[in-house]
Amino acid sequence: MTFTHLPTSLAEALTARGYTALTPVQAAVTEDAAKGRDLLVSAQTGSGKTVAFGLAMADELLEDGKLPAAGLPLALVIAPTRELALQVAKELSWLYASAGGRIATCVGGMDASRERRTLSYGTHIVVGTPGRLRDHVERGALDLSQARIAVLDEADEMLDMGFREELEALLDATPPERRTFLFSATLPKPIVALARRYQNDAHRISTVGEDRGHGDITYQAIAVAPADIEHAVINLLRFHEAETAILFCATRDNVRHLHAGLTERGFAAVALSGEHSQNERNAALQALRDRRARVCVATDVAARGIDLPTVTLVIHVELPRDAETLQHRSGRTGRAGKKGTAVLIVPYPRRRRVEMTLKQAKIAAEWLPVPGAEDIRAKDRERLMTKLIAPIEIEDEDREIAEALLAEKSPLEIAAALVQAHRASMPAPEELIDRSPAERSAPVHRPGFDDVVWFSMNIGRRQNADPRWILPLICRRGHITKSEIGAIRIGAGETRFQIPTKLADRFAKEVAKTAAQDEDGVLIEMADGPPPPGTRGDHAPRHHKPRNHDRPVHRARPAKPHHRGKPPKK
Repeated sequence: MTFTHLPTSLAEALTARGYTALTPVQAAVTEDAAKGRDLLVSAQTGSGKTVAFGLAMADELLEDGKLPAAGLPLALVIAPTRELALQVAKELSWLYASAGGRIATCVGGMDASRERRTLSYGTHIVVGTPGRLRDHVERGALDLSQARIAVLDEADEMLDMGFREELEALLDATPPERRTFLFSATLPKPIVALARRYQNDAHRISTVGEDRGHGDITYQAIAVAPADIEHAVINLLRFHEAETAILFCATRDNVRHLHAGLTERGFAAVALSGEHSQNERNAALQALRDRRARVCVATDVAARGIDLPTVTLVIHVELPRDAETLQHRSGRTGRAGKKGTAVLIVPYPRRRRVEMTLKQAKIAAEWLPVPGAEDIRAKDRERLMTKLIAPIEIEDEDREIAEALLAEKSPLEIAAALVQAHRASMPAPEELIDRSPAERSAPVHRPGFDDVVWFSMNIGRRQNADPRWILPLICRRGHITKSEIGAIRIGAGETRFQIPTKLADRFAKEVAKTAAQDEDGVLIEMADGPPPPGTRGDHAPRHHKPRNHDRPVHRARPAKPHHRGKPPKK
């Protein structure tokens, strides 16, 4: 037997499950130094921590390799979300099956009366969410007076979610001599304070960065104009065509907005946030498992406990608040030895901050441009060729249809129709505001801009003017699209840009209307002609001093200039 240092029933369960070796966190909690002690464990998502604390509690639960008759719970496991609690219960069920283990779950959104009946029949381990567990304790349905083990899984998240009072009430309901295991991806001050209060000489274990670390995840970062974030998401999804992708947003409103935008464009997407009921969450997760949906838009908290082995792409649509959150989000991919990709979408002004976060997390991310339409088409061609030339078994009915088609059309026409049908089934790529460096390398003649009117803005290089945010500003103020704007020339204190003559009058009227409504303080008016020779344009490459060449530049929005004709306040 491979796991000779473990109880026989657990070793057999691991072997039957296909384990050939323990993960670092599982090995650490079963060492002699950890036996009989409280544990304070830092371990990332996907490191096998559920099985780890299942193994660690065995010494307190098993008697001669078996569990005693089921009665009051011997172990309490608290998890932040329904999904994670149910996942934990499922893992502990197979681990303790041959030992005769009975596992009860108490989670919000489920039938509370059924849970009370289950508890009354007797159990060995109870797993649940803080609110529901506390409710059962206060109603007298859950008696923790015999608990030998208390486990807080993802304790940092439970504190972030505001469950401190519930956690303290549950721990206070257990005997003081119990062993307490705190498992947390991070150890902020509130976790340390909780450990000091409820643990006694805890054995500290940290496996963050060991074994899988970031080895199974490729990190990428792309810098975009803020107005291009949603377009960048679409192009990334189209470029990677992941089996399952998770997109992280900061708020439920943003989840709702992005989910609506993706479904409108033809993506099979589901949403997970705090506003969804348990039935809606279950339906969304089942759609992902059944491959009816391939994209999940979620908040950090809502995604806790989701374990989908098909996730190969994580996109941080909104930046994580710190390095730990970055790692935890990204840990939804690259699981169980599979490779995954995590992409951060970085608004230009926040690149410096993201680089600091990556450095803090010891992550080497590759900075790449957003995939363009041609990149996506090339990937599509590659995927289509691979799919179509793969060997297949042809059924008689399919052969008959193929022969009928060949009688009507040439092989070339049939193949072209097949390619067209394949392309029509996929959402179209998006054109981004900020063009690639190659496209900016030289002026390009654009049809429709032979007859233009020049307009001016009272901002320039001294105010950090940059086409990446000037272009969206012009579109908003003049109610036009980016394709209706010609060359942009940025001077020291002024910027000039082209508008086709046929649109100039309407543009000028719209700018005049929005001047009073907009608070950006930028004055836009018709100019007396093109800018002076030598004025740097949007097609010209930027030249940095050699010593600062690789240094990120923070481009702040300009201070509000005074409108012409309004004297500054004294």
